[in-house]
Amino acid sequence: MERYHGNIQVEEKADSSPVTEADLAANTIIVEQLTRLTPEIPLLTEESAHTPWSERQEWSTFWLVDPLDGTKEFLRKNGEFTVNIALIENGKPVLAVVHAPALEKTWLGDSDKAWLQTKAGREQIKARLSTVPIVVGSRSHPSPDMADYLSNLGEHKMIEVGSSLKFCMVAEGRAQYYPRLGPTMMWDTAAGQCIVESAGAKVHQFNGDELNYHREDLLNPHFIVEVA
Repeated sequence: MERYHGNIQVEEKADSSPVTEADLAANTIIVEQLTRLTPEIPLLTEESAHTPWSERQEWSTFWLVDPLDGTKEFLRKNGEFTVNIALIENGKPVLAVVHAPALEKTWLGDSDKAWLQTKAGREQIKARLSTVPIVVGSRSHPSPDMADYLSNLGEHKMIEVGSSLKFCMVAEGRAQYYPRLGPTMMWDTAAGQCIVESAGAKVHQFNGDELNYHREDLLNPHFIVEVA
């Protein structure tokens, strides 16, 4: 947050996506603390060197981290960025935190229940249906396929929001659908998936398969989050 309120230094990564000093500083803190907390559990983070699949395929358990999800939102200073930390066991996210520093909100999931924590305290949250469903989509990554999806959905309301906050809105019952028809990486989605599934919603690929994290490709397939 010190960097958020200051003069943000931004560079461009090899894939042309932005990276800031805040991404790297948060990554250093998280890696240090998780290594101290669970030295036996390996880590895969967006901003560290990526362990090759030849080694990762032996991991039954690992931490999957995005130290700053929504860098474009961070640069726009609209508050819609998060820190995503998920514990993966046998390809599934089973424990997670999504923290939104500028919003002073934290979402937690343990595969059974989900919670929202604010200054007022911690409350359990649950996904729920709505007469007129609300669809959340990405402000930074609009997809041309989204219009086709929405036309087939019928009556709905559409809200644009950044980062993993889309998962969290479904988990809170404030939205019912999050179709993702654009690119995401594993670290973008694992924590949000755990929280929204802990709140009772479903996450799956458009062919019906689950979104699994024991795989070589770090790029996710298209998927949808929906209230069951």
